[in-house]
Amino acid sequence: MNNTLVNGMALLEVLARSDRALGVSELAARVNLGKSNAHRLLQTLTELGYVHRDAATGTYRAAIRLWELGTAMLAHIDLRPLALPAMEMLLARTRESVHLSMLDGDEVVYLHKLESPEPVRAYSAIGGRAPACCVATGKAMVAALDPAAQRTLAAGLRAFTPKSIVDAGAFLREMADIRARGYAVNAGEWQDTVCGVAAPIHDPAGGVIAAIGVSGPAERLRPARFKDLGADVTAAAAAVERALAGGVPPQIPADPCAIGASPPRQRPAPISPSPRLQDRPRTSE
Repeated sequence: MNNTLVNGMALLEVLARSDRALGVSELAARVNLGKSNAHRLLQTLTELGYVHRDAATGTYRAAIRLWELGTAMLAHIDLRPLALPAMEMLLARTRESVHLSMLDGDEVVYLHKLESPEPVRAYSAIGGRAPACCVATGKAMVAALDPAAQRTLAAGLRAFTPKSIVDAGAFLREMADIRARGYAVNAGEWQDTVCGVAAPIHDPAGGVIAAIGVSGPAERLRPARFKDLGADVTAAAAAVERALAGGVPPQIPADPCAIGASPPRQRPAPISPSPRLQDRPRTSE
């Protein structure tokens, strides 16, 4: 193994995880290197653009190029296989349909879903779309947008059911509530007979890249269940985030009875282009 490469990567990891700039002596101690060796490696990393040196203090911090490299890598990750174990655990725990969604403008796109084993369940389709401001996964992601983007979306709110939020001020307050509690609720705002609860999924840099949630008939997903379901979806989102960071995914129940009459483990289906909202049946989440 190339010790120079190993030591350089160790220095990068320390700097990337540090919340402050660090001096050569502290860095050398943290990675068990001599000060002169650490200094030479830091000079090379600085010349390559991965480390920034503060000339006034002589301290070092990770540079923006390291973030750019990580962001570029994330763009090539297929989130579906990473999220599938958490989705299956969520299905086992709630017995409601599970969705994995990403934000596309003012809509969500369903990347993957697992069907509820219940005979009466909500309809949705992989590759389908729904208005982001009305469904739980969409609201979970919109709440993480910058204030200007939220105001733009709030200015174009539409009523799909009597429960849809159409007042911009009320919508922005709802976004603040979602950020505070960590999950979003759809209380019949897209289809009045369907409710949902969802949580955002963050990438290792802290940005929201997707959302995971459950949906089902309003007669089963009553407001009394929202808090418990909120805990379930936030735990599922955290499991996906651990998988993104290279952690161990959750274990899938070995006993199929643990999830009732749930379907067998599915391979994520490819996403095909889908019509816009007005040209296709309403999805349910």
